[in-house]
Amino acid sequence: MYNVQTLNKISAAGLSRLGANYAVADDVQNPDAILVRSAAMHDMEMPESLLAIARAGAGVNNIPLDKCAEKGIVVFNTPGANANAVKELVLTALLISSRDVVGGIEWAKTLKGNGDAVGKMVEKGKSQFVGPEIKGKTLGVVGLGAIGILVANAAVALGMNVVGYDPFLSVDNALRISHKVKHVVSLDEIFAESDYITVHVPLTPDTKGVINAENIAKMKDGVRIINYSRADLVVSADVVAAIESGKVAAYTTDFATDDILGVKGVIVTPHLGASTPESEDNCAEMAADEIKDYLENGNIKNSVTLPAVSMARAGKERVCVIHKNVPSILTTVTAALSETGNNIESMDSKSKKDYAYTIIDVANDVDVAAADKIAAIDGVIRVRVIK
Repeated sequence: MYNVQTLNKISAAGLSRLGANYAVADDVQNPDAILVRSAAMHDMEMPESLLAIARAGAGVNNIPLDKCAEKGIVVFNTPGANANAVKELVLTALLISSRDVVGGIEWAKTLKGNGDAVGKMVEKGKSQFVGPEIKGKTLGVVGLGAIGILVANAAVALGMNVVGYDPFLSVDNALRISHKVKHVVSLDEIFAESDYITVHVPLTPDTKGVINAENIAKMKDGVRIINYSRADLVVSADVVAAIESGKVAAYTTDFATDDILGVKGVIVTPHLGASTPESEDNCAEMAADEIKDYLENGNIKNSVTLPAVSMARAGKERVCVIHKNVPSILTTVTAALSETGNNIESMDSKSKKDYAYTIIDVANDVDVAAADKIAAIDGVIRVRVIK
């Protein structure tokens, strides 16, 4: 029996995938795993029993990654599970940043009570809300991951010219992009060519504030900027100043901050990117599957702290080792198994920055002495034996 603690309300579609061998509750004791959405975990005491945390969503800012890595707790996220939901809202942002639909709706409400005169008032006042069509315009997509690809392909279908930038574009993602999307090798090309720019990259020290005064100066006059990724990718004060000067025609974002609310030319939606029942189900299902496969088989997919290592079962028992990415550890681990009479059937090991993960299938039972011998190796963080 595995214990899974929920820190937020998790979709029943996800919880149902865990099955009868799982006790799931928000107050479960000694959890083997935690399912979380937005709950802050930085001040949470991590129990010794905890093996994994799965975030039902892509961002993991609410999870203490360094602390988890040091304790051998695998942190998963669910990239792509909410991609379609975000894509649809980005397309909405693209359209409402072109024509002042939001302003027009609010203005129309003020006409209430004018009876038969409303029609004439609409015809007289509608010109203040005009804006360009998106067909034939150029959209720059910064980041061609799960969401960026969907946005780029949809924009092509809507008749836009699309340029995309992603220095870490994977082969799988490259194959999913429309051949009509022009891939450029520098952000400056995006800035110079685009009538609209949408940002879809994770928040890192390298990407923080990427939309700033210096880069805005490289953009076309009247550019429209869309940010449905992370608030701190954009220096909001610089965007507000650029709107006031006329350099930027509109800024549409899903992240409300006090300094942009109520600014003419800024459209703020209240963090609705993944707020669909379909997205919540998809994220919960992927998170539950990740936890289940790790607890039962030791397989890792979509971890933000450890490399992806998955292997079909090939022996009687499986030894899973989380360790530092330093020389000779793997040799020492396999030697420890051999010295205690274990015959290795299959093995896979990968590293990710400072940490590594190794799965070893053995033909016989792994006794406590063997597991203790591995755990005592300098640099080994955690050892599990799965029957």
